[in-house]
Amino acid sequence: MAPQDRLTGELLRVEGLTVSYGDHQVVTDVGFSLRRGESLALIGESGSGKSTIARSVLRLLPRGVGRATGTVEFEGQEILSLSERRFRPLRGRRIGFVPQDPGNSLNPVRTIGVQAQEAAALIGEKGPEVVLETFDQVGLDNPRRVYDSYPHQLSGGMLQRVLIGLTVLPRPALIVADEPTSALDVTIQKRILDLLSQLRQDLNISLLLITHDLAIAAERADSLVVLKDGVVQEAGSTASVFSAPSSEYARKLHADVPALNPDRYQHLRDSDRPVGEPPRIEVRGVSKTFTVDGKVLTAVDDVSFSVAPGTTHALVGESGSGKTTTIRLLLGLEEPDSGSITVAGEEVTRRSHASLRSVRRHLQLVYQNPFTSLDPLWTVKRLVGESLDRYRVGDRDERVREALDSVGLSQDLLSRRPTALSGGQRQRVALARALVLRPDVIVLDEPTSALDVSVQAGIVEVMLTLQASLGLTYVFVSHDLALVRQLAHTVSVMRQGRIVESGPVAAVLDNPQEPYTRALVDSIPAGADPVAGGVS
Repeated sequence: MAPQDRLTGELLRVEGLTVSYGDHQVVTDVGFSLRRGESLALIGESGSGKSTIARSVLRLLPRGVGRATGTVEFEGQEILSLSERRFRPLRGRRIGFVPQDPGNSLNPVRTIGVQAQEAAALIGEKGPEVVLETFDQVGLDNPRRVYDSYPHQLSGGMLQRVLIGLTVLPRPALIVADEPTSALDVTIQKRILDLLSQLRQDLNISLLLITHDLAIAAERADSLVVLKDGVVQEAGSTASVFSAPSSEYARKLHADVPALNPDRYQHLRDSDRPVGEPPRIEVRGVSKTFTVDGKVLTAVDDVSFSVAPGTTHALVGESGSGKTTTIRLLLGLEEPDSGSITVAGEEVTRRSHASLRSVRRHLQLVYQNPFTSLDPLWTVKRLVGESLDRYRVGDRDERVREALDSVGLSQDLLSRRPTALSGGQRQRVALARALVLRPDVIVLDEPTSALDVSVQAGIVEVMLTLQASLGLTYVFVSHDLALVRQLAHTVSVMRQGRIVESGPVAAVLDNPQEPYTRALVDSIPAGADPVAGGVS
């Protein structure tokens, strides 16, 4: 290979890759190539085969269960046929891996420094200097403090930077990044993606990005491979796939990304609503402090907002901004230190648990993760009907069937348990569970953050259709401003427990007045320039 080819030539070639787990074939005849210094995104919903392809490249398929055939060439060498002993020197040194969840990827009982030295040992370094230099390179403030810390002492964004630092420390030729930002706030997500792009430029590292978000892929990759059920639907340059997708599946993914289609649900969001009625929710001057290790921490500081009947009010901000504490106060799960909250004219604050029952019947909650909020031993029928039993509401079976029908679920699911449902079906069950009492207000705490964009789009459409037909009032908690733009009528932006900006969604997001709000808006993936392609 000529010297120039070593710098710019083909680094990775995948041809005819087919992967099976036992008798079940999950990837079929996949092919693509990646040149040095370039980036390629594998995109598709859960179950499309993205992560399986990544594991095949990394030779991390379950031993004795996963079987890959076809060709995977790295730096001109076929690697599927290599023994583990011969491939092991490549993994970590020449091929780096950034996993999805940093919290599960680092040993919780060993310091970051001890774990970092394992990466440094791959290049024969024993002292902390090269690790500290790398931590500084990936934008970690006070690298020495990070080095001496345990994983639980660092934020999610810091942990992800640690993993990226450990990945680039041996200076690999290729980084495989599997959904590296899916669990992060939007501003942290942008910083991590900016970091990966910068490292790719500075170190001539190629990037294989695994994501279900077409907007991120289009903004960050030179080329795209669109997958469904383990089969390539289309592939090509970012510019061509993004601006004119040829497959029906890619067009559907494009339509389902909130950042690319902000007005998709405008006809539902702008349906007729009551005029002249008093606010359904009023939060006035609410504050809440907690004492942790002898220190007083202010979680919510003089927060006020109101929500008109039949509308959606969004609370947005990064983790730790006070969103969750605010909704706990709204639900009567916490008592404010000062201020007042009324729902449909009834005071929520300073009431006994028994007297809150009448309020909570008309004020329901849909949690972020339905898998943990739904009892795995209960059937759908029992889960949805539980609140009817608690409030002794008649016509139980009929009300349960009506609730399931309203969220687009079949009656055939009544006897199933949550483990037998998909993520989207579980979230629809959680929504039916909230609807069955026919409440006036539903609080939605990041209800779609764990879902693929296509499943998320279905849930959002159900929510807005129900709001238009039943006059429901929503409080929607999210850090996804693109989704807020699609869904909400008004928004309050929270930072460090305070509301820094509030008003109609279009006014706040189109013309933000506060630097913090502008930073949030600027972090929304906008997709690629259809002429220039992805960001390099």
